[in-house]
Amino acid sequence: MFLPSTSLVGVLRMLLEARLQRARSQAGASAVEWVIIAAIVVGIAAAVGVILRNVLQSEAGEIANEIGNQ
Repeated sequence: MFLPSTSLVGVLRMLLEARLQRARSQAGASAVEWVIIAAIVVGIAAAVGVILRNVLQSEAGEIANEIGNQ
């Protein structure tokens, strides 16, 4: 049903459609932001995991050497 934009209902309908369109576009941007944030967190977690693994292997090697030297 077509309502002229000069009626109160027509103006309210246009305002509602504009607001819904803005909300849809912002929802897409928000999803992209969350994907980027999640990727950064995963990258940081992986880097910390690699660092911890290297440190633990080094320390375990030193302990093994000390036990073998006794």
